[in-house]
Amino acid sequence: MTVLGPSGEAGRPGFKKASPMKSAFLRNALILGMLSAVGPFAIDMYLPAFPAIARDFQVDVSGVQMSLMSFFLAVALCQIAYGPLSDRFGRKPPLYFGLGLFVLAGIGCSFAPNVETLIAFRFLQGVGSCATMVIPRAIIRDLHTGHEAARLMATSMLVFSVSPILAPLAGSALTAFFSWRVIFWAIALIGLGGLAVVLFLLPETHKPDQGRGGIAQAFRTYGSLLKDRRFLGLAFIGGFSQASFFAYLAGSSVIFIEHFGMTPSAYSMIFASNAIAFIGSAQFNSTFMRRFGAERVVRIAISCFASLVTLLFLLTMLGVDSVFVLWGLLFVSFGCLGFVIPSTAVLALEEHGPVAGTASALMGTLQLSTGAVIIALVSAFYDGTPVSMVSAIFACALVALTLSFRTMKPRRVYP
Repeated sequence: MTVLGPSGEAGRPGFKKASPMKSAFLRNALILGMLSAVGPFAIDMYLPAFPAIARDFQVDVSGVQMSLMSFFLAVALCQIAYGPLSDRFGRKPPLYFGLGLFVLAGIGCSFAPNVETLIAFRFLQGVGSCATMVIPRAIIRDLHTGHEAARLMATSMLVFSVSPILAPLAGSALTAFFSWRVIFWAIALIGLGGLAVVLFLLPETHKPDQGRGGIAQAFRTYGSLLKDRRFLGLAFIGGFSQASFFAYLAGSSVIFIEHFGMTPSAYSMIFASNAIAFIGSAQFNSTFMRRFGAERVVRIAISCFASLVTLLFLLTMLGVDSVFVLWGLLFVSFGCLGFVIPSTAVLALEEHGPVAGTASALMGTLQLSTGAVIIALVSAFYDGTPVSMVSAIFACALVALTLSFRTMKPRRVYP
C-alpha cells in the first residue's frame, strides 16, 4: 500500500512505504476528507438560514434557493478546467487558486446587499470550491485502484461526514444568535483551513506534465471520454443518484421548517441523520465490492433505492403528509446511495489513470450539471408541500435504475 509521498506518483521514487500501513492509510483519508469537506460545508451550513435570508432580502425562498443552484452550476462548469490543469501542473497549484477564490467569495457573500449579489458571489464561491471536489478524487486514483480505491474513498467520506452532521447545526446556532451573514465568515475561515491543509499536509501526488497539450489536448481527451459509453453510463448513474440528494438539499429546509413547523435545530438533526445513513453505509462498500463485485453491489443498491423512493412517491401522491414517513423512508433510501456513489466513481475512473484529473472533472461536470437542473426544477415547482422534492427524487431514482441495468449488464458465464 502507498502513502502520500513528498513527490511523484504512487509507486514511484519519492513515496515511502507505509509504516505502519494502517496509520498511513488513515492519514491519507484524513487529508483528503478534510479537503473534500470544504465544499459541503459551504452548502450545508447555510441551509437552515434560507428562511432568514429570504425575510432579510424580502424575497421568496425560491430566490434564495437559486443561490444554491448557482453554486452547483459553477462547480459543474469549472471542473472541466481544473481537471486538465491538475493533470498538467500537478494537484496542488489548482487547489491554491480555488481555495483562495473560495475565501474571497465567502467574504463577498457576507456583505451581499441583495439576493442577486448573493447569487453572484455564491457562483464565484462555487468556482473556487470545485477544486476541492474534483482533485481529491484524482489523488485517490493516483494512489489506488479497485476496492482499495473504494476503501480510501469511503474512509475519506467518513472524515468529511462531519460536514452534513455539524454544518447545519453550526449554521442554525449562528443564525439563532447572530445574523445569517456570520455564517459566510465561518465558511471563509473553513476555506483558510483548507489552504493550510494543502500547504502543510498535502504532498504532490502527480508530477507536472508539461508535455501534455493545452486546451486542445484537454478537449480531445474529453471527446474520447464522451464516446466511452461505459464511462458515461457510470457517471450518470452516480449523477442521478447525487441529484436525488440535491433535490433534498434544495427543498428539505423549507419543507421541514416552514411546512412541518420544525425549528432550524430540529431540521439540522434530521439532515444530519440522513447524511449519517449515507456515510455509514459507504463504510461497508469496499468489503461488499471485494466479496460480490462492484457492479453487482451497485445494481442491488440502486434497485433497493428505487423501490423505497417509489413507495415514498406513491404515499405522497395519496396524500400522506407525515414528517416521520418522509424522514424514515429518506433515511433508508439515502443509506442505499452509500453503496452506489463511491462505487460508480471508482468504476468510472478505473481505466483512465493517466488522465484521472480530466476524467474526474468531466464526471463531476456531468453529475453536478444534472444536480443543478434538478435543484432549479424543485425550486420552480415548489408549492409549499413535499410533492416537488419527492417527485424529483423519484424521477432521479428511475433514471439511475434504468442506466444501471443498461451499463452494467450481468456477465454471462460460458462453460
